[in-house]
Amino acid sequence: MVLLNWKALENFPLLMYILAAKTLILCLAFAGVKVFQRKRLEEKLKKEQAEKQTREIEKKEN
Repeated sequence: MVLLNWKALENFPLLMYILAAKTLILCLAFAGVKVFQRKRLEEKLKKEQAEKQTREIEKKEN
């Protein structure tokens, strides 16, 4: 026969809210990091494209 301690289950809803909040915070943090990485990568690509264009213009002039 299984005996449950019902007093232990009194805080169950609070624990579930805490777990949900923690999960939401972690998801938002990871999403923020991805946005930051994407911005940095796009800036790097724009810089490389600009350098490539300037090199091509210099080659055409010479």
